[in-house]
Amino acid sequence: MTDELTPVIAASTRWLLAAYPAPGGALSRALAEAQARQAVTLAATLRYPTALDVQLLHLLAPSGSQRLDRLTGGEPHPDDTAWRTWIDETVVSWAACLLADPALAAEAAHRAPALSEHHTASGLRRLTAPGKRDTEATPLLRHPDLLEDIAGLHRPQLLELLSADHAELP
Repeated sequence: MTDELTPVIAASTRWLLAAYPAPGGALSRALAEAQARQAVTLAATLRYPTALDVQLLHLLAPSGSQRLDRLTGGEPHPDDTAWRTWIDETVVSWAACLLADPALAAEAAHRAPALSEHHTASGLRRLTAPGKRDTEATPLLRHPDLLEDIAGLHRPQLLELLSADHAELP
């Protein structure tokens, strides 16, 4: 089912990497991409937990990057706009929350199986327990102060989702 979220995951990951680039070097870029993709994937599965949610996303379309671009001062090139329509502001905001706070990411990964039909809570070590190389590759992407404008957009909804009593879920 996460295959249906691929356009949103790819575009949102690409936006995060453009807004908060890794320092030079192929290894740093690869490690940053892995962490961003893990955060965005987890955020997307929490944001769109059911097949119906994913179908509605495709029917109504994601929000795009306009507000995010304004907040970060990004000015997209006119030829660089098509993929930006697949960016979901809430997914990016939640991913920023997860990147800035590994403990929150670990809690989200732990709670994800109960909150979502998707099976992506495994294999998130770079996000939930980043090693020294992971953190060196993402000084901007994981910096809480730099991410605050984006993370703060939808943090209350993420915290509410993770702290709510979901005893009635199947």
